[in-house]
Amino acid sequence: MGEPHDFLRDDPHLGPLVEAHGELTIDPAEDIFARFVTSVIRQQVSMASAAATRERLFDAVEVTPAGIREADDAVLRDAGLSRQKTRYVNNIADAFAENDYTREFFEELSDDEVRDELTAITGVGEWTADMQLLFSLGREDVFPVGDLGVRKGMEAVFEDDLTRAEMRERAERWSPYRSYASLYLWRAEEDIAEAVAEVED
Repeated sequence: MGEPHDFLRDDPHLGPLVEAHGELTIDPAEDIFARFVTSVIRQQVSMASAAATRERLFDAVEVTPAGIREADDAVLRDAGLSRQKTRYVNNIADAFAENDYTREFFEELSDDEVRDELTAITGVGEWTADMQLLFSLGREDVFPVGDLGVRKGMEAVFEDDLTRAEMRERAERWSPYRSYASLYLWRAEEDIAEAVAEVED
């Protein structure tokens, strides 16, 4: 891999994390719709709760746009989705079906164009769009400023309580590899990385 890790290894704040955790990689999800649904499940809940809901949902229905649209809302609710998240995953399924979203469709778009496309879907905020850029599409320069784990990581490495504007400003030093920087920030405090998937869309 080399280049992003060599770049971040030279940073006084992230260098120790690169040494401690090795060369973390971004592995784009094979199924972008399923990964999208997983991001919605993870909104504002613990990792353990999200994992349990995800397992129940993926056992109960075929997690494809057609499968979600055909499933009765009661089945989605029984799997653990709130009424609000049930509406959101249906909105996403509708958008995928109506716009024929594919990986190839999104690969033609810039990061900001992807964000604009996805946040037009009711229930999809900036954090959820950033998760798709990072984990579905494998974009290298995404900085999910709305993520609690990233914020906690920034506080840990800079030893300071930062505003979002300050976080963005300090993260500029890691461009064009802010996605990789985020992977290390999530690990700056292991209890945060393991226990939290809370977001602030």
